[in-house]
Amino acid sequence: MSTHDHDRDAPGPAAPDATTVDALGSLSKALETAERARGHLYGFHQLTGTADFELDRAVRLLREAGHHAWADRVETEILGRNVMPGHWTYQIVDAYNETYYEPFRQLERTAVAALSGGREHRFEARLQRERRTPGHPDHAPAGGADG
Repeated sequence: MSTHDHDRDAPGPAAPDATTVDALGSLSKALETAERARGHLYGFHQLTGTADFELDRAVRLLREAGHHAWADRVETEILGRNVMPGHWTYQIVDAYNETYYEPFRQLERTAVAALSGGREHRFEARLQRERRTPGHPDHAPAGGADG
C-alpha cells in the first residue's frame, strides 16, 4: 500500500502528535514552494533560450534590411551571452537542483519517514477529516464509508 492511499489519514500505531504533524506539514509546504520556484527557474531557462534563438532571426532580418552594424552588435553583444558571469541558464538550474532542491527534497522525505511512519500528507488528511460534512456524499472518503 502506498503512502498516498486513502488510509493515510488513519492515526495508526505510530501516529505522530499534532505538533509533529504541523511541523511536517510546514516542511512539506516549504518544499512545495521550492518546487514552484524550481518550475519558475525552468521557465526562466526556457524563455531565455527562446529569446536567444529568436536573436538569430533578428540578426538575419537586420542583415537583409542592410543594417549590418546592428546585426553585428546583436550577434556579438547579446547572442549566446552569459546571463550571469560565467553562467548560462542551464547551469543556474543545475546548481539550484544540486545545491538546494535535491538536499531539501531528501531531507523532507527522510523527516516524513522518520517522524510520520512514512505516511505523507498527514496534515492535509487531518484537515480533510475536520472539514468533511458527515453523511454528505461529496465529502465521503474513498470507498464511500464516512469516517
